[in-house]
Amino acid sequence: MDTHDSSVLPKLPENPSHSEDNLPEKRKREPEPVSETALAPPQHALWKTSLCSYFRRSDDSCSHGDSCRYAHGESELRARPDNSWDPTSERAKKIAKICEKEKEEEGDVMMTEALEAEGEESSSGLSKCFVNLPMKWSSDQLRNFLDEQRILYKSAKKKKGMTVGFVTFESDEQVKIAVKELDGKSIGNNRTLKLSGVNPRSFEKNNKVEKPSTKSDGEADEDDSSGPNGSVVKGRSARDVVTPLGHMSYSDQLEHKKNSLTQTLKRLTRNARKACPNGVTLPEWILKSREIGGLPCKLEGIIESPLINGYRNKCEFSVGMSLQGKPTVGFLLGNFREGVTAVEEPLDCQNVSRIACRYAAIFQEFLQNSGLPVWNRLNNNGFWRQLTVREGRSSCQTAVVNNLETNISEVMLMVQVCTVGFDDGQVKGELEHLAREFSKVSTSESPHLPLTALVIQDHQGISNAAPSDAPFRYVFINKEGDCGLQIANDFVEPRIHDYINNLRFSISPSAFFQVNSLAAEKLYSLAGDWAGLGPDTLLFDVCCGTGTIGLTLAHRVGMVVGIEMNASAVSDAQRNAEINSIRNCRFVCGKAEDVIGSLMKEYLSAPQKPDELYVTSQDNVPEIDTAENINSNDFGPGPESNSSSIDHDNSCSPSKCPKDENPLLENCTSEIKSIPEQQFKNVVAIVDPPRVGLHPTVIKVLRTQARLRRLVYISCNPESMVANAIELCTPSAVEKAEKGGKNNRGWRNMSLAGLARNRAKCMPNSEPFKPIKAMAVDLFPHTPHCELVMLLER
Repeated sequence: MDTHDSSVLPKLPENPSHSEDNLPEKRKREPEPVSETALAPPQHALWKTSLCSYFRRSDDSCSHGDSCRYAHGESELRARPDNSWDPTSERAKKIAKICEKEKEEEGDVMMTEALEAEGEESSSGLSKCFVNLPMKWSSDQLRNFLDEQRILYKSAKKKKGMTVGFVTFESDEQVKIAVKELDGKSIGNNRTLKLSGVNPRSFEKNNKVEKPSTKSDGEADEDDSSGPNGSVVKGRSARDVVTPLGHMSYSDQLEHKKNSLTQTLKRLTRNARKACPNGVTLPEWILKSREIGGLPCKLEGIIESPLINGYRNKCEFSVGMSLQGKPTVGFLLGNFREGVTAVEEPLDCQNVSRIACRYAAIFQEFLQNSGLPVWNRLNNNGFWRQLTVREGRSSCQTAVVNNLETNISEVMLMVQVCTVGFDDGQVKGELEHLAREFSKVSTSESPHLPLTALVIQDHQGISNAAPSDAPFRYVFINKEGDCGLQIANDFVEPRIHDYINNLRFSISPSAFFQVNSLAAEKLYSLAGDWAGLGPDTLLFDVCCGTGTIGLTLAHRVGMVVGIEMNASAVSDAQRNAEINSIRNCRFVCGKAEDVIGSLMKEYLSAPQKPDELYVTSQDNVPEIDTAENINSNDFGPGPESNSSSIDHDNSCSPSKCPKDENPLLENCTSEIKSIPEQQFKNVVAIVDPPRVGLHPTVIKVLRTQARLRRLVYISCNPESMVANAIELCTPSAVEKAEKGGKNNRGWRNMSLAGLARNRAKCMPNSEPFKPIKAMAVDLFPHTPHCELVMLLER
């Protein structure tokens, strides 16, 4: 054998014992131990991040054993992807206590206004803010409490609905006694009373404006975070309040939102399982939820926003006092109920455009020398209340998304005031001065700031959320030329325009329009793709606003029927249809719960003449149907609910639609006809309700309309969507549950899901929907919010 031939292996020796003596000893490699993690399948991102409830209920035993995805005890518990812990765990409870303690030790409450009687001025050193008082208490109850504790004081003020009160003492000795006796005292339901310093700033007084700092940019004032009386306010800024996720990378923000939506959807499965009546088989989608981690359907991901910074086309800036005591236009630094009324400028908020920030700064500079006071949230009086900046963009392509600010061609400013108690001549003079100031500064900027109109809204309510029919006191229009803003003597409703999917939309001052136009294009395209549209489709656009969803999908369907309660928005929708030459849309003004039943019967039940066609006149804006013109007695009006008075921006309220009461509708005339019934082989509904969700009557109509086979639900509040989906997707009971008596008040303490479970038991016998798939669209980068789209079929 050729020993040099490497292809031939040598023979083994016949006597192994002799060979071992002749061959050198070789060191054998010890096999590496295989770890359990290497053999285990890839773990889910939420593996062992929640405590096993079955393990705790069953005396520390679980049928799943080590394969259970939930933690069997605190030692196995892992942090969640967002670095939070199971709220029922001891670790989370300790963290919550630490955070609560730190919050209590933060120092003075950010209260820049105080409840003071006319002519009464309190000394900052002798005033204290009582924190964590019961919300139901009034001033009398606070005084009774102080008398019971034998505390001497000069005056005590407390407003219902707030957790703070204000007490003024006559001497330092009284202050020391009150702090010693009351600070840390238990009061009410597990409340710990806290006495903080207060910086009262009555808006009637002339506050001293801060002197500009003489230090260089690199130096910081020693008392930058202190109030005038030396009280330090810790680490809360407008950026933290408005954009709480702004410190995270955008990819981490999307992951955070996806995890949050996952937990919300799991609650839908759990609550729907509980809502299923006894004796009825669980729906297939609930049984299969175990295969996809407890989700009702697959969450297919989250669509990114094309624009991340400065994306908002509408910003509402509050008017109030800053921590330093000067009139400021920006955002509140906290919850009013907690006693926070301080306002900070929006300069560091990533979702606000440069143009909106600049107009807020111009208005703030004007307020420094204004003869009229800013609004006092405690006493509910004052003049200047709020500034709203609405931006209209010209048509643009994706290539210029990063420079979208250059495409802002129109800007509408709306200043909210309260004219009660002020002279009309003084008010008009001050507003004309404001219009001149806006015109002057906007044209002096380089490049010029676009300015289309200035609207003055007169609102006398307590909250800044004015109803949609709040009157416009004055309207200033920027006419052609260099004249600037000129007051309009006749009634003129100003408008700006924006583009979605190459359609031009006209927007009135109070109408709802998505604040992120580019992301809205992706949202509406997704809804249209999932709806399964075609030429034989009848599309119901419920809560349609200015008609953006229906109009962008009108070319893909036979007809669109939009329902909206805001008369101004319906007027915009009709005008938008005419602008874009869309003739297969009809918009009805009224509450959805009042009109949807009759509309469903009109289009899906009553026979139609075969040659009639809906036509929109080219010369006139189509007629607006009103709730008064539609008979809904067969379904009846729904119960009173706040759902009809809250828009996506929390600014919508019921408005009457008859033409003789609304000047917007005087010139709205057209011939209204219907498409033959046989053309509508496919009936689809797309609902885009306000944050509180759909009215129970609307849900019942959608559920009981057998020809409606597909429903696309667009939600800006996943919690309300879960409640609505429980009613839409839960099987009907064989025997209807008895309704509670009038004296039953248990529903007041129920969650939205709990209320939905109770209503589902009384749902008429009908085929339930089932969740097919869901996807999120990020319309609000840097915030915890996003839109969730869910497809329901049956």
